[in-house]
Amino acid sequence: MSLIHLDASKCVRSLSKESECNKCELICPTDAIIVADNPLPAINFSSCVGCGACHAICPNEALGLDDFNSTDFFFDFMEEEGTLISCRKNVPCISALSVEHIISLAVLKKEIVFDMGYCDTCEIASTCRVQILKNYEEASYLLEAMENESKIQLSNICYEESKKEDSNRRSFLRSMNLTGFAKTRIDFEKEVKKATDELIEHTLAKADIALLKQKRIPEKRKIFFTAIKRVEKPSLFHIVDAGEVSFTSQKLMNEESCTACQMCYRVCPTGALTSDVKNSKIDFDPFLCIKCHICHDVCEPDAITLSSSYNIKEFFEPEVQNLIAFKVKRCDECNVIFSTNANDRLCYRCKCEEEEARELWGIPEDM
Repeated sequence: MSLIHLDASKCVRSLSKESECNKCELICPTDAIIVADNPLPAINFSSCVGCGACHAICPNEALGLDDFNSTDFFFDFMEEEGTLISCRKNVPCISALSVEHIISLAVLKKEIVFDMGYCDTCEIASTCRVQILKNYEEASYLLEAMENESKIQLSNICYEESKKEDSNRRSFLRSMNLTGFAKTRIDFEKEVKKATDELIEHTLAKADIALLKQKRIPEKRKIFFTAIKRVEKPSLFHIVDAGEVSFTSQKLMNEESCTACQMCYRVCPTGALTSDVKNSKIDFDPFLCIKCHICHDVCEPDAITLSSSYNIKEFFEPEVQNLIAFKVKRCDECNVIFSTNANDRLCYRCKCEEEEARELWGIPEDM
């Protein structure tokens, strides 16, 4: 059984204490992940069943499995002649594949088949089967909007391997020998972790903090981009319901509400939101957006919002959009250049200091 692990530098909750992301907690079928009162997800390894659903739903691929890598699976599956994806053959659970992986596999293979034969008797079906069906419906909806004829089939095949390996703990202990000692030691440490029935909290190490400022694109988005480039463009770029798209978005900016605080593009983990050296604007690239919601969580005036629609054109002809442009001024107080969309004469810092001084001295704002 795979063991889950967390890359703290990729978790969007590391970027701001205001982050409300708890997708991994909601999808976990055994309540092994808790994020309610923690900066980062806390994991009970004893409860984890290694289904991989949290890995697939994590917008920035912060969670992973030690025995399953979705990127490696993608390339291995593309080399095979078959089209079957089964929890008894090549994935820990079909819910371990994101919508992006599913669409990418479908358009390149022309057809993929989900083996749903074991879902009825599976202990985690109440959560994972629901997610599989949700991913299937979203992927099918987008394939249709792309005018792509690739098919995703659901079938109760109940795939069985010709040889089943004995993986119980007694055989694990019997297999300990000098030849496989290194692997056995790793497996032993995994067993010890699984036997610890308590929540293990995670914190940011120095190495993680150094990586936080890096803008990184998840592997599943790179795969999706590569697959889409090999697909014929539709005759018409359809506009779809944004609520049906879980992994990217289009955004709107309220110019009157935005305070030019720079927080949204500074915390964006992929660089979907950017500015220039003068901080005179905010640009947005929908294709790089992973819909992690962190930009919305840190925006105090709620100036940035999600569009209710999504243009499929962004899959085929990504285009950077300008959300807002600012005036660039020099502060009357400290002489620092700052951005604003109002008639301010003071930079944000000096304005705050002036407001604090007025409050301290009891001077009304209109004086």
